[in-house]
Amino acid sequence: MTSDYMAQALAEARKGLGQTSPNPAVGALVVKDGVVVGRGYHTYANRKHAEVVALEEAGERARGATVYVSLEPCAHEGRTGPCADALIAAGVGAVVAAMEDPNPLVSGQGLARLQAAGIAVSVDGAFTAEAEALNEPFCFFMRERRPLVTLKSALTLDGKIAAPDDNEGWITSEQARLHVQQLRHMTDAIVTGVGTVEADDCSLTDRTGMARSRPLLRIVLDSQLRVRPDSQMVRQGAADLLIATTSAANADRRRALEREGVEIAVLDGPDGRTNLRALVELLAGRQYQSLMIEAGSKVNGAALDSGIVDKIFFYYAPKIFGGLQSLPVAGGRGRRRRADAMLFRDVRLHPMSRDEFAVEAWVARGARS
Repeated sequence: MTSDYMAQALAEARKGLGQTSPNPAVGALVVKDGVVVGRGYHTYANRKHAEVVALEEAGERARGATVYVSLEPCAHEGRTGPCADALIAAGVGAVVAAMEDPNPLVSGQGLARLQAAGIAVSVDGAFTAEAEALNEPFCFFMRERRPLVTLKSALTLDGKIAAPDDNEGWITSEQARLHVQQLRHMTDAIVTGVGTVEADDCSLTDRTGMARSRPLLRIVLDSQLRVRPDSQMVRQGAADLLIATTSAANADRRRALEREGVEIAVLDGPDGRTNLRALVELLAGRQYQSLMIEAGSKVNGAALDSGIVDKIFFYYAPKIFGGLQSLPVAGGRGRRRRADAMLFRDVRLHPMSRDEFAVEAWVARGARS
């Protein structure tokens, strides 16, 4: 039964996904004499943390109860008071967490404070991996101090993302594209190249219609500021648009875009291109915990070569383009020897529609084939 309570706490946490950044998604359950007397989850707009919401629902029944929480209760003062103090004040008898908080401001201190107050504490290791996966970008950001970067692409079985002449229509099915929208909803920022903007006149918005804690930041890599002020990208909401460019960009074009409300960031990189590492650092400073790359072959290759990519999420369709002119998923110089191939770990397959699948994997840093 204990495992059922933690599973319910994790289910509560999932209700807040997409609505908590830069905070983690957390769920809590208050159980008294085998009965759930309070439950709650966190959203950034509500301010109150999951434990406080659950305690308020439980009221006096929280005294002596066991609290199941998907993440260690916080012990520091932020937008709200420490949850550990709220649990102590409520007189709970025990707290079971799915994992310790990777935030160095907490990192075991919440559980230690509860234990010092005479409350029994434990970490349910059976749910730790699930709890970490639920807050993957948050955990990554807290440990690495930069956003988790995922390269997403839709491609044929032979690894191609575009035909040489006509690219009307879609490579993957509607079901796969709906899944992409779910990924966008869970992402803080998304980046593409100016070539994709010019070719598709795309908007890169979150079209799930679901609530977010903050708008999806859309980023265009545009070293010469070729993005038109009347493009879909600008018309869909310039306040949520950042164009990363270089000092070589035309000043008049910059002023025209800034008049539309577009933010311009000058990030000079090698060979007159935008500095991708500097872009990641900029996002880290603004507490953006996740970045998804949805771009063409050239940007994908540059991102992989720069070392900023942490994960891939590739959607495969049951098609083959063939030919030497069809664009591969990653362009550029690439690896010149088999021994230098980029390796991946923790590969997972996700079924999509019939005969379609997606591959999710982490970059194996430092590994050689």
